[in-house]
Amino acid sequence: MHRQYLQEKLSQHSAFDQNEADMLAQTIQFVSRYNDCFERSLSIGHITGSAWIIDLDRSHVLLTHHRKLDQWFQLGGHSDGDPNTLDVALREGMEESGLDSLSPVSETIFDVDVHLIPARKDEPAHYHYDVRFLLEADRHTPLTISSESKDLAWVTLDDALSLSQDASIKRMVAKSRTLD
Repeated sequence: MHRQYLQEKLSQHSAFDQNEADMLAQTIQFVSRYNDCFERSLSIGHITGSAWIIDLDRSHVLLTHHRKLDQWFQLGGHSDGDPNTLDVALREGMEESGLDSLSPVSETIFDVDVHLIPARKDEPAHYHYDVRFLLEADRHTPLTISSESKDLAWVTLDDALSLSQDASIKRMVAKSRTLD
């Protein structure tokens, strides 16, 4: 029952391209197969929630320079048992940015990505089945860098492409260019 919310959202999501369609299918299968898909303790992988945060005029996106992975990404994190991935994205977006006001542009899924997290000390390599939501905030609001980040920055969509070579960042920038 606790997976139903995400299963419904995933079934309603239209993939942007074939790569995302493949990852959407993988995520649907993963959620259907594992009752504990929202738990970090599921060592093969788990559901995560991310926030693609755009500013009010849709010209900038908020990125974090991830401390452990040493790359620029959207904000987000582990579900830690919470099956409401939109709430996870909102919580992580606020925690990692210090923003106290984030609003969903839509409650529909914005993007789905599956990526391998490399092994670290006591944690084996595993997959993040990342469900992303489009959120908005005022880019003039002060930011607070969390311990998970080296930096935070509002960047133009073009600059996001310069900062990150990640295929999912490129896909989300392309999707952002189609927004009203």
